[in-house]
Amino acid sequence: MARADQSAPPIGADAVTTPVPPAESSAPATSAVPAPLLSVRGLGVRFRMRGGRHIAAVTDATFDLAVGECLALVGESGCGKSVLASALLGLLPGNAQTTGSALLAARGTAGAVDLLAADERTLARTVRGRRIGLVPQSPAAHLTPVRTVRSQLVEALRELTGERGPALGKAAEAAAERAAYPADHLDRYPHELSGGLAQRAATALALIGDAPLLLADEPTTGLDRELVDRTADELRRHTDDGRALLMITHDLAAAERIADRVAVMYAGRIVELSPARSFFGGEGPRHPYARGLLDALPERGFTPIPGMPPELGDLPDGCAFAARCPRATDLCATPPALPPGPGPAVACHHAEERVDA
Repeated sequence: MARADQSAPPIGADAVTTPVPPAESSAPATSAVPAPLLSVRGLGVRFRMRGGRHIAAVTDATFDLAVGECLALVGESGCGKSVLASALLGLLPGNAQTTGSALLAARGTAGAVDLLAADERTLARTVRGRRIGLVPQSPAAHLTPVRTVRSQLVEALRELTGERGPALGKAAEAAAERAAYPADHLDRYPHELSGGLAQRAATALALIGDAPLLLADEPTTGLDRELVDRTADELRRHTDDGRALLMITHDLAAAERIADRVAVMYAGRIVELSPARSFFGGEGPRHPYARGLLDALPERGFTPIPGMPPELGDLPDGCAFAARCPRATDLCATPPALPPGPGPAVACHHAEERVDA
């Protein structure tokens, strides 16, 4: 697997730094944004199917994630968001092939590790739970069915924090409280939980290790609006305490509430990287698909994007969104690429044109 040149500038780094007017700036001109906690370069995932056919679920994903930053990864179902997260954790099935690199930076006594090149022993013993926490998309499937939520929290606390003795009980209740999981449900088994309770139990388990990087895959599924906001705020606090968060979500309201940047995926590719403040406000996103996602919200135009996403096993040669795009031209027969380098980026031949005209 190829490793990226780590001297490359962080992508989107200026999106998490508030500009200081030149007249007021006292920092030296050489001051720089700290190196990213996670640096992903050219990440690709293909699934080998029967008959020798391949499906490209993720293609050339490139982004950085800094300490103290929340990056929201958004897009329709089936665009590759969860596959990307699974690749970072080494949880892909056996027929998956990965390319590129995903460098998790050294922190404390832990050295840097390329998540795509690391072996299972390294991932299981030193990465999952300790350096990367996961809020899974299907929490019920990740909870042990024959053990209560309390016993699973206690086990995680013992393993990840070293807590022992009588204090474990109080620590388990505190862990549940962080995720708004009710204490009077701690002795229930997973099959006794609603979808929302299972989601909160999985979130509580993910937060226990205070891992430097948290991957939250649809962390607000099954929650009412009040609990969505409470969960999002807890994830934001987790991030502000010196960690990083990659939040995969369909809930654009939750993303707007806590994200620093937004990455939009379509047909396996990141098509736009943008500061959240300009994505949700101001002129909005520059890619027609990203703008369509916002226009489909009830509080906005409530206008659905026409058509359906293409099958990942049958992608067109040019821009994958062209068949659904009102601005498509002959230029779109050539696939656009996400420009490299720091700052906002968009993969669209018509990105310089306003798309809300």
